[in-house]
Amino acid sequence: MTVAVFFGCAFIAFGPAFALFVFTIAKDPLRVLILITGAFFWLLSLLLSSLVWFIAVKASNADDWTLRRSLLIFGVFFSVLLQELFRFGYYRLLRKANEGLAAISEDESSAISVRQMAYVAGLGFGIMSGAFSMINILSDSLGPGTVGIFGDSQYYFITSALMTLALTLLHTFWGVVFFDGCEKSRWWVIALVVCLHLLVAGLSLLNPFYDGSLPPVYIITLLMGVWAFFSSGGSLHNLTALCTRRKAERETS
Repeated sequence: MTVAVFFGCAFIAFGPAFALFVFTIAKDPLRVLILITGAFFWLLSLLLSSLVWFIAVKASNADDWTLRRSLLIFGVFFSVLLQELFRFGYYRLLRKANEGLAAISEDESSAISVRQMAYVAGLGFGIMSGAFSMINILSDSLGPGTVGIFGDSQYYFITSALMTLALTLLHTFWGVVFFDGCEKSRWWVIALVVCLHLLVAGLSLLNPFYDGSLPPVYIITLLMGVWAFFSSGGSLHNLTALCTRRKAERETS
């Protein structure tokens, strides 16, 4: 049973991200490089936030549970702000290196656009964030032990996988929208992305009250997916044309 839980939760948490990587990134070395660098930037933000958290805990010498809870909330929100700061720094780096990236591409038609870089960088942030959120939980799912034996929620693993999936997709969508806001100097878009990230982080603190955290997070994920679709140049006309073309291909085959 523990092995089934392990693989089931792993496929839920990382299946969509793995599919996106295989079908849209793996064949292009330049995109793979951008994704790995994006994951590295997220790791740097985690390192700095962990350092601040360590210093805050040592400085407070807190034995009180309430104070430790307050430090946890501070650490989560500070980490979110650092992640978005590093996302902006990565955007600036990619923007400055855009001409160089185009020069090392095989031809102009294969040069990666800012929208494509936003998607790949966002997925890199999401994959690394999901890995750090879920790796220890997956390790614990292999046992020994039984979840819920002491009255805790039996849905801990599945809900953690669903939350990790949402965060991975959200980082991808946030990357697209964030880069688009930077390109068009729409600072309210950047501020809204940061606020939504803070909101999702705050909702995750409601666990194990999963009924109050998962539905709002997935509503935000759906809305951000639609926003990212239009920000990346998508339109209803494109969707209609795609559906019409696929219908015609099925009829001819």
